[in-house]
Amino acid sequence: MNGKTLRAALLVASTLALAAIIVAPAASADTTLTVGKASANADPIIPVNIGYKVGIFQKHGLDLKIVDFTGGAKMVQALTAGAIDIGDGAGTEMAQVAKGAPMIAICQTASTFPFLGVGVPENSPAKHLADLKGKTIGVSTAGSLTDWLAKRLAIHEGWGAANIKTVAIGNASSGIIAAFRAGNVDADIGEGALFLSMAENKVGRLLAPVTEFQGNAVSGALFASTKLVESNPAAIRALLAGYVETLDWIRAHKAETVKIKGELRGYSEAVESKDYDLTLGMYTKTCRFDADGIATLKQSFADLKLTETTPDMAKLYTEAYVP
Repeated sequence: MNGKTLRAALLVASTLALAAIIVAPAASADTTLTVGKASANADPIIPVNIGYKVGIFQKHGLDLKIVDFTGGAKMVQALTAGAIDIGDGAGTEMAQVAKGAPMIAICQTASTFPFLGVGVPENSPAKHLADLKGKTIGVSTAGSLTDWLAKRLAIHEGWGAANIKTVAIGNASSGIIAAFRAGNVDADIGEGALFLSMAENKVGRLLAPVTEFQGNAVSGALFASTKLVESNPAAIRALLAGYVETLDWIRAHKAETVKIKGELRGYSEAVESKDYDLTLGMYTKTCRFDADGIATLKQSFADLKLTETTPDMAKLYTEAYVP
């Protein structure tokens, strides 16, 4: 190789190296994020487990430490305490941003509620939603998404939001089953798949899906801690890129998704297959926030009295990190 050829080769090599630096993901391969889930099993939340299981987040330079909580309030507490970097929960947790929690919503993960339902014990005489008037309904925590949905049910049925009794029993399946067996609640608003599984085991049954009384909303959202926003925005971009890719993978791989979800949640293939068909359409394709969903969310803040004043919703979320 003569000098001219050598110089040309070196120029090409240096140019390619510079290009590699420019296009390489900013999140390093050893970037670790602790992700706290408001629920172990909820459909809008579980994709983070699936993406990690099949290696998608690792492709984007991330290692995830996934932690499960029994409600959005506990997830927000962990974010506030600095115990987690990312919160994976419901849109109603955006009210905590308005209250000053050191976090911001970064992705709308789901837009409707086909994954939630009203379940009753197996021996309940209730046949329709109207039969729950005056009954005690279990919710995950006070001021949570399920708490708001219980009030929306009362309004839809004409009872009035003040004429419904709710009890916080968490969203862990063991707690709901125990409450059913002990007769502590007459019904529960929770994961539809759980109630489908209860029917197989003669413990409970799905009375009606939440979509019978509530339409579009920000049903699922990801949150980033203020500390992470300030220290590593590249990791947030990598996370959302991985999340959107995960949802694309889920849409294209029903059999594999059903199997993974069954392993994670302990439900039968029949339950997971039915749940997959029911919930697939709710997932985001872009992580961007829906205007109608934001409007419904704003109404939920008023219904639940989650904020003292009506917040500027645009300050509670950002689309700066979407792919």
